[in-house]
Amino acid sequence: MPETGAAFQSTVNVLTFNEIVRLAKTAVPLGFRKLRLTGGEPLLRPKLPDLIASLSALPGIDDLALTTNAVLLAKYARPLFEAGLRRLNIHLDTLDRARFHQIARRDDLGRVLDGIDAAFAAGFRSIKLNAVAIKGLTEPDLLPMVRFARARNMEVRFIEFMPLDAQHLWSLDQVLTADEMLQTLAAEFGPLTPVPDADPRAPATEYRFSNGDRVGFIASVSRPFCMNCNRLRLTADGKLRYCLFAREETDIRPFLDCPDELESAIRSTIWRKWAGHEINHSTFLPPQRPMYSIGG
Repeated sequence: MPETGAAFQSTVNVLTFNEIVRLAKTAVPLGFRKLRLTGGEPLLRPKLPDLIASLSALPGIDDLALTTNAVLLAKYARPLFEAGLRRLNIHLDTLDRARFHQIARRDDLGRVLDGIDAAFAAGFRSIKLNAVAIKGLTEPDLLPMVRFARARNMEVRFIEFMPLDAQHLWSLDQVLTADEMLQTLAAEFGPLTPVPDADPRAPATEYRFSNGDRVGFIASVSRPFCMNCNRLRLTADGKLRYCLFAREETDIRPFLDCPDELESAIRSTIWRKWAGHEINHSTFLPPQRPMYSIGG
């Protein structure tokens, strides 16, 4: 839920670690059991292991995860593990150096791969790769990404391209759907079997290869899972959001010193969750914030 990297360029507006922990403490009695730090890029936040240690020590938190682009992970993998973090999601769309540079606008693929190696060396065993699938751009990466992940006992999760890009370049014909990706993978690796959903609230649909390896799909566009979603997102500048695509948000800063009012703000945000984001409808309007300032 807490998002630490976005809006970091304006540090005066960023929630302090104490404020993030205060919100988490209020959320736990309401049923929150899982927290994820995302971004932006959370590893840009100084002393992030201190926040990890505080959140992992909270009674009632069963799962704490972090999503990162892994550029700085080689440096921070061990401190994060020692602070209590056990799960990582690493954003990696391609293993092709030129395409990585095209997408990320920097030549950091080697640093990302070093970060993955460092995470394993530090003791992490639950590492997933998040890859955004874009038609006309990343189709060549489907098979290499799966092979890379399977060789390292990781799971890759392909994410359908969503209208959350900062440049507002998204269009429906750029969406490489889960069904299209499944056909490509099955043609190469053989039939994939759906995995019974252990957590109906989880955004990913998982499939199993014949040897038991898994691959996941977050098909927000072609298979919306809005009716099962129970997530809230907290932006770095203290705004609570009930959906990635929401066009309204709740400023929780005025309530941080009053637990009862903070609890009411959380509850009212939950009750405003809508039935669906309507990406496939003419009425859809993208959120005012790009993905990096919302928290994925």
